[in-house]
Amino acid sequence: MFRRLFLALAVLLVSGGSAAAQQAKPEPLTFWYDYTVRPGRDADFLNLVKTVGQPVRDKLMADGVILAWGLEVPVLRVPGYATHVIWYVVADMAGVEKVQDAMTAQLAKIAADENAQKVRKELTTAERILEVTDVTKTRDWLTRDVIVNHGATAIPAGTLPYTAYSAIKARPGKSGGYATAWEKYNKPVYDKLVADGVVLGYGLAVEAVKTTDDFTHFLWVVTKDLAARDKVRAALLASQGSLSEADRDEMTEIFAEAADASAGRQMLTRSLIFKTAGH
Repeated sequence: MFRRLFLALAVLLVSGGSAAAQQAKPEPLTFWYDYTVRPGRDADFLNLVKTVGQPVRDKLMADGVILAWGLEVPVLRVPGYATHVIWYVVADMAGVEKVQDAMTAQLAKIAADENAQKVRKELTTAERILEVTDVTKTRDWLTRDVIVNHGATAIPAGTLPYTAYSAIKARPGKSGGYATAWEKYNKPVYDKLVADGVVLGYGLAVEAVKTTDDFTHFLWVVTKDLAARDKVRAALLASQGSLSEADRDEMTEIFAEAADASAGRQMLTRSLIFKTAGH
């Protein structure tokens, strides 16, 4: 019974997406910047974000290139993890290129303007970035949402939500059955939570450019507040409880065979900046 309970709870953390990839529907890309900000420099980092990167991302969002972007910090501090994460969502690789080119141009313009000053009164922006962040620990990711639901209702401007991430490592050759099980047992629950306004959006992502073997898929779930996390958990448990014993056993066995539960990891973040198209 303990094993069954453990594996059933593990189902709440897992996700898969090869079946969804076969469907002809948009699969947005997300570019993630993991930063390690030096102790006591959080305010300085936020100022850099607002003065250097935010104008670029806001302009590209107004132009329809960026669909959403934000800045997050972890709720639980873990040694070795990023202290701040900036992300932006685009429709395709062309959008990634436009953002990268725009940021390169922004940094070049700032550097040129600062070099043109006859008397330097303070550190340059490039120097401040080096002073505020440990650039040796900066980590970039590019992921693709193979299953995604942003909901039909726009997220109100000014909302600063929480995001729960669940990373999972599928066993070799098991992603097909794993994805089928996830869509059968979990996707309907999340779709209902989105429709009810409990979840603002969710997505199942894989790396668009593979850079790690630590995980194969991860699920992100955005909620307005942490209280909604209790409702998400209750809905998933209720869904599992409504299954027959045979179906629960089947579900547990499929997930246990398809995923390495010991490799699963979770992260919970809160937003300092959160913007979606139209806001």
